[in-house]
Amino acid sequence: MYKVTANLLIACSLWWMSACSPTGVATTDLTPTDYVNPFIGASTSVGAAGVYHGLGKTFPGATTPYGMVQVSPNTITGGDNGSGYSSEHKTIEGFAFTQMSGVGWFGDLGNFLVMPTTGELLKVAGKENNDSIKGYRSFYDKTSETARAGYYSVNLTDYKIKVEASATPRCGVLRFVYPANDQSRIQIDLARRVGGTSTFQYIKVVDDNTIQGWMECTPDGGGWGNGEGQARYTVYYYAKFSKPLTNYGFWSVDIPDNWTRKRDEVVSIPYLTQVSQAPVIKGVKELEGKHLGFYTEFPTKEGEEVEMKVGISFVDMEGAANNFKQEIASKDFDRVAKEADDLWNKELSRVQVTGGTKDEKTIFYTALYHTMIDPRIYTDADGRYVGGDYKVHAADDTFTKHTIFSGWDVFRSQFPLQTIINPGLVSDELNSLITMADQSGREYYERWEFLNSYTGCMLGNPALSVLADAYVKGIRTYDVEKAYQYAVNTSRRFGNDSLGYTPGALSISHTLEYAYTDWCISQLAEALGKKDDAKSFQEKGQVYHNIFDKEKGWFRPRNADGTWQAWPENARFKEWYGCIEANAYQQGWFVPHDVQGMVKLMGGKEKVIADLTDFFAKTPSNMLWNEYYNHANEPVHFVPFLFNQLDVPWYTQKWTRYTCEKAYANKVEGIVGNEDVGQMSAWYVLAASGIHPSCPGSTRMEITSPVFDKIEFRLDSKYYSGKTFVVIAHDNNTQNIYIQKALLNGKEYNKCYLDFADIAAGGVLELFMGNTPNEKWGI
Repeated sequence: MYKVTANLLIACSLWWMSACSPTGVATTDLTPTDYVNPFIGASTSVGAAGVYHGLGKTFPGATTPYGMVQVSPNTITGGDNGSGYSSEHKTIEGFAFTQMSGVGWFGDLGNFLVMPTTGELLKVAGKENNDSIKGYRSFYDKTSETARAGYYSVNLTDYKIKVEASATPRCGVLRFVYPANDQSRIQIDLARRVGGTSTFQYIKVVDDNTIQGWMECTPDGGGWGNGEGQARYTVYYYAKFSKPLTNYGFWSVDIPDNWTRKRDEVVSIPYLTQVSQAPVIKGVKELEGKHLGFYTEFPTKEGEEVEMKVGISFVDMEGAANNFKQEIASKDFDRVAKEADDLWNKELSRVQVTGGTKDEKTIFYTALYHTMIDPRIYTDADGRYVGGDYKVHAADDTFTKHTIFSGWDVFRSQFPLQTIINPGLVSDELNSLITMADQSGREYYERWEFLNSYTGCMLGNPALSVLADAYVKGIRTYDVEKAYQYAVNTSRRFGNDSLGYTPGALSISHTLEYAYTDWCISQLAEALGKKDDAKSFQEKGQVYHNIFDKEKGWFRPRNADGTWQAWPENARFKEWYGCIEANAYQQGWFVPHDVQGMVKLMGGKEKVIADLTDFFAKTPSNMLWNEYYNHANEPVHFVPFLFNQLDVPWYTQKWTRYTCEKAYANKVEGIVGNEDVGQMSAWYVLAASGIHPSCPGSTRMEITSPVFDKIEFRLDSKYYSGKTFVVIAHDNNTQNIYIQKALLNGKEYNKCYLDFADIAAGGVLELFMGNTPNEKWGI
């Protein structure tokens, strides 16, 4: 009896220790959302980043997994601020219902900007650091700012109003707590758009509590790429107020036809002055115009709550009303917030981690959260969506239309992660890209898709990588023959065909990335039995040789006549020399499909190992933008995994653990570069789990050193035979970062990589960790 009791006490003690965080607080009842901190990355500060790209550019507001709606505070309209928010700003200009997340180009969305105010009606937000024009934006109490998955709140100090936000997939809700005031108000800027303005709007008062209408956004109004992204979309809304519309009005700004209305112009003093002087219009129930606003006024008692619920659609006003009816009409704020939390817990539970510190869990689950914002749903509740021809299409029960495909970023880690945890999303995205190519009549894939726009952003043919990677991993729920033909069309339109390389200012980046995606087509062709195509595209994958200058010992941009471009001083380190957003040293490692061929070209394994070792050793410890391993930008994201293929896998283990520690943190500045629509976060999720691809389109998954003691991936039975794939790291800590030996499903395993089939079948990978490299394991 005493022995049983003693054993029980020991077991309870062990349970208690394992159930506590490093601070000693019991955590057994915590759910994944308890570890989500939406403020991570929520800064665009160029000063903090030390480079023009700024930092994470995420938003802290409320959304749901892959939701159409994001209700978030906005601090800026113009400028290079994709999310509309930056933590260092001291004022808030309103709460918008659509946002972009983590993008590096001039931003967009930020539509339907709502602001609660009191006192005098002001029709313009004004400028934070400029008192020359009075605006309705408000200072806010930073200590009151709260964000969690599906919820946001803040106190606006100018008005003494508390604001809370939450969302459903296609709707949003705001709850305002007012002070006692005879002139309380909700006002809406219908023209507002991050990086510009909507160019035409409509609003109608439907009944005593409801308004509806739309906001048309075109390239003339700036937005994505300041208009260069060719964004064309209309946001439809259906909004209901808990306070009756007994005293409401509009304003309509007279915007001269010859005025430019893009990111810089709409925040200029002349433009803001014009808006501020717009007349108030009363006595009408509907209005169209170039720059409209709406307000409703009412008296409030101290602590009085007023709710505003909004349905959003990109299809039509009926769609917005139906989305409202289906998702939020019968729900109050607290129920919406609770259901949003439930949705996030369900999705985030696709990966469960054990071990690590509280901060590491927060970094992990926030990273996973950021991978689940885009590509977002683009269909209404009834299944209708706007297609690549900008026409409305009926529901298609074979897929759900998604949008915002940041291809150049996300083919590297984001979509490989989804092939494990959410293959249905990968299928939906491929169907979305295929139907867009079909409906648009272009019959090729866009590299950076935004609301059906062929934006031309960045370079390469990343959709081909996502397609090949999905196919070789068994995700084939789309028209494969059409998908393949569009891939071939894409390569012919954008590729190395004419010269065997691509000339010009970005010759290195273009040539290497096209060579890789041509190899991706070869893998797809081989699997489909298209032998001639497979051979042809395999050969095209080898044209990276054509831009390697053996005299210089590195890749070098070429001219169209075959001559080399001038080789400047410190050529390998010169940013933009032959490369996009990178130097040749960083971009030059990008031959993921033929590492052994690349190594031979570069002078052999020992020389390459020495070069790579120097590459990492000279990387600054803060891992901000730099000339070496620049984790803040995507071209280098595969580089740490090259060591596995060079038979020195302990360097992969060392540098992925180092990057997880130094490039990510539980703070606003916790992402060293633009989050890039899930890519920066997905890299962390996979690397911290101990597995990561080095070449999407191949089934090889590199093994590295996990941050956590146990990582469990939940698999989708519709696509894979296994239920879970588990990685266990024994004796894992900050010193024991090196793999000593491994077991796969209980059997000794001496490879530094897995085949994806091992993951899909389910099973357990056990890694035994130590504080010095085992130079015999994984070779």
